[in-house]
Amino acid sequence: MEWSDEGIILGLRRHGEANAIVELMTAAHGRHLGLVRGGSSRRQAAALQPGNGVRVVWRARLDEHLGTFALEVVAPRAGRLMAYAHSAFALSHVGSLVRMLPERDPHPGLHETLVAVVEHLDEPRLTGMLIARLELMMLSELGFGLDLDRCAATGGRNDLLYVSPKSGRAVSRDAGEPWRTQLFELPYFLIGEVAEPPSRHDVEAALELTGHFLARRVFEPRGTALPDSRAALIAALHRLDAS
Repeated sequence: MEWSDEGIILGLRRHGEANAIVELMTAAHGRHLGLVRGGSSRRQAAALQPGNGVRVVWRARLDEHLGTFALEVVAPRAGRLMAYAHSAFALSHVGSLVRMLPERDPHPGLHETLVAVVEHLDEPRLTGMLIARLELMMLSELGFGLDLDRCAATGGRNDLLYVSPKSGRAVSRDAGEPWRTQLFELPYFLIGEVAEPPSRHDVEAALELTGHFLARRVFEPRGTALPDSRAALIAALHRLDAS
């Protein structure tokens, strides 16, 4: 068995004295693990860092085997991403989210989005927006997508400002006004393109929204809490805003 693909390194762990098991998110083969011979050596370990983009060849005798990776780093991002607290925490959080997916389950659209997100995680003004959008996409990829296209009360598509914390459906300004204190805000950048990075308030509102549904629909049913890296990322972004 053999295939070639492109991917992003999510993580790695030592395997024996010199080898490493590397976890990738690939374009056509989903989240996939493989053995890299000599991957724990000083020469290779520096390249096999989370966030780096790679070309990969996977080989195994049978499809169900772990198999081996031959990796070539084509986008060495890890150095600059690990240089800042907010991007390091964001990268860790991205890995935690992707690990919610079944192994070897293809998600080509998600991989394409991940490439764009990871490329810009060291830009503080964009990081919160990118993570909130990714979390919204992850909810959909996991089968828990929110219905943000039309108002739950009227069916209209205009002036959508709120989201029901129970149904995950959008609510328009007029329909939601009487219950606005019980609803989440719906920042526009979650449903449309924006010319400028969103305000701190909108980023916080978006992360509150996506965090609620990730906790309720993804992590809590598995008996776990939201990853610590998420809270650390939000704290790091707050420190940057205050500086």
